[in-house]
Amino acid sequence: MVDRVGELRMRALRLMAALLSLSASSAAMAQPLVIADSGDSAWVLTASALVLLMALPGLGLFYGGLVRARNILSVLMHCIVITCIVSLIWAIAGYSLTFGEGTTWLGGLGNLGLANLDSVREGTTISEPVFALFQMTFAAITPALVIGAFVERVRFGWVVAFTALWSLLVYVPIARWVWGGGWLAEQGALDFAGGIVVHTTAGVAALVVALLLGKRKTFAKPVLPHSPALTMTGAGLLWVGWFGFNGGSSLAASSDAASAILNTHLAASAAALVWILVEKIKIGKPTSVGLVTGAIGGLATITPAAGYIGPMGAILLGSIGSIACFTAVLLVKRSFKIDDSLDVFAVHGVGGILGSLLFPVFVLGGFGGPGFDEGATLAGQFAAQAVAVGTTVLWTGAVTAIIALMVSMVIPMRVDAESESDGLDIASHGERGWDFD
Repeated sequence: MVDRVGELRMRALRLMAALLSLSASSAAMAQPLVIADSGDSAWVLTASALVLLMALPGLGLFYGGLVRARNILSVLMHCIVITCIVSLIWAIAGYSLTFGEGTTWLGGLGNLGLANLDSVREGTTISEPVFALFQMTFAAITPALVIGAFVERVRFGWVVAFTALWSLLVYVPIARWVWGGGWLAEQGALDFAGGIVVHTTAGVAALVVALLLGKRKTFAKPVLPHSPALTMTGAGLLWVGWFGFNGGSSLAASSDAASAILNTHLAASAAALVWILVEKIKIGKPTSVGLVTGAIGGLATITPAAGYIGPMGAILLGSIGSIACFTAVLLVKRSFKIDDSLDVFAVHGVGGILGSLLFPVFVLGGFGGPGFDEGATLAGQFAAQAVAVGTTVLWTGAVTAIIALMVSMVIPMRVDAESESDGLDIASHGERGWDFD
C-alpha cells in the first residue's frame, strides 16, 4: 500500500512538472517577436535617399553655379568622389567607431564591415542596417559641405586624402560624443539633426582650410557666379532633401517627423525672405543667390532644433539665423579678408552654432515650444549646448589644421597659378563642364 501511494505521488509530481514546463513554453511562445516597423523603415529609407539627393545633385549644382564656368566639373567631381570615399569608410570602420559598443569617447570594433547588425536598432523601431544607411548619408554630406571653402584652387589628390582622414578623425569622434551615447550626450547636449555634428564641424573645417590655402587670384576683384540658375536649382534640391535630413532624424514616420519637417520649411521660408530684405536695404536689390543663400542659412540654423521647438519658434530662429549669417558673410570676406569662397563657415558654421546655442530659448512655452522635461532648465540646457559647441569648434579646428598640413607634405594643397587661371576642369580632369566660359 505504501509503495502504491509513493507511485501515485511520483506520477502527480511528474504531471505537475509537465504542466509547469508546458506553461513556461506557452509563455515563451507568447512573447512578441521583435521586428522592425515597416512604415518607420520605409520612411527612414526614403529620408536616406533624400539626404543623398542633397549631397550629390543638390550640393553639386548649388556650389557649381557659384563658381566660374571652367570649374563646375571639378565641383561636381568633388561632391561625388567625397560621397564614395566616405560611404566606404563608414561601412568599413566609421559606423562601428561611432555607434558600436565601446567607451564614451569612441565605439568598439564589433561592427567593422557592418557586421553583427541587429534586426532592430536599440531604442528605435527600425533595423540596424536601415539606421546605418541613414547615418552614412550624414557622414557623406558633412565633408562635402567643406568643398565650398576651397573651390577653384585645390588639388584633387589632396581633397581625396584629406577627406578620408577628416572623416575618421573629426566627424567620427564628434558624432560619437553627441549621437553615439558619448560624453557630450551624457552631459545633456542635444543635436536633433546635425547643427553640431554636421554644420559646426563643416563650417569650422572650411574656415581653417580657407586660411591655410590662401585667397584665390580673383579674390580682390570677385568674379560673378557663372550660373545663378544652377545655384537656385541646387538650392531647391537641398531644400527638399532637408525634409529627409531633419524629418528622418526622428527615425520614425510619426508626428515628430511631421513637426520637424514643418519647422524646417517655415525656418527656411522666413530666412530666405529676411535675407533679401536685408539685401534690399544694404545693396539696393534682392538677388536670386541671396534668396537661396538665406534659405540655406535658415535650414542650417533650424537643423539642431527642428524636433524640439514649435512652428513660431522655427520662424523666429530662422529669421535670426538669416541676419546672423548675412552679417558673418560680410565679416569673413570684407573685414577679415578670408576667402571662404562660397561662405561655408558664414552660412553653415554660424547657422549651426547659433541654432545649437539658441534653440533652448524656443523650447519655452512662451515661444510656442513644448517646454522642458521635468528636472531640465533653460540655463542647464544652454550650458550643455555651449560645452558641446565649444568642444566641437576646438577639436575640429585643431585636428583639421593638423590633417591639412600633414597631407600637404605629401600632396600640395594648391594647384599652380596656370592651372588656377585655366580652371580645374581642364587642369585636374582634362575635361570641360561647358563649351564656353
